[in-house]
Amino acid sequence: MQINTMEAIEVLGTISFAISGSFAAMQKRLDPFGVLIIAFVTSVGGGTVRDLLLGDTPVAWMRDVNFCLLILLTSIATIFFKTHIKKFKVTLFLFDSLGLGLFTMLGIQKGIVFGLGPGICIALGTITGCFGGIIRDTLLNTIPLIFRKEVYATVCILGGLLYFCLLYFNLKEDLAKVVVIAFIFIFRIIVVRYKLTLPKFGY
Repeated sequence: MQINTMEAIEVLGTISFAISGSFAAMQKRLDPFGVLIIAFVTSVGGGTVRDLLLGDTPVAWMRDVNFCLLILLTSIATIFFKTHIKKFKVTLFLFDSLGLGLFTMLGIQKGIVFGLGPGICIALGTITGCFGGIIRDTLLNTIPLIFRKEVYATVCILGGLLYFCLLYFNLKEDLAKVVVIAFIFIFRIIVVRYKLTLPKFGY
């Protein structure tokens, strides 16, 4: 059951980030090849950094070509349906938030498989959830969300803490995953809706 659940999370996370990457690229008016590249790095960037830190090589997408095909098909579908979606910014935000929750949970689970402590697992979850977006925004010449006033990585950290708290109180593991993914998705929407921010430092 656990394997099936994590496979589903990985597939849904890949699709979500491929869509958000595609929309981000189309906002910048990139050509189809550029859209595909941005979708690809958004989907696999965080997982690649995570696997390299763990020494788990070749990294996941190199071992399973199906994820590359999934990103390709998702990008093509997103380009095809772009004329039916008027609010690019809203669509990008929703799929980015969903991917953030899914990939954060995926990174936490990868740390658990490697026998790491809760703190490191949460860090790996945050890396998995955030680094694809960092690479995407950097390539698109945009300041990454994680470095701006918007609460981003903090949501991943809170989600990770919630996950281990739920396990501590003996909630079923699969249910805890769903709760945490939903928490990250909903909390990020609330944060943006009510313009909640962390303190800014600078001149």
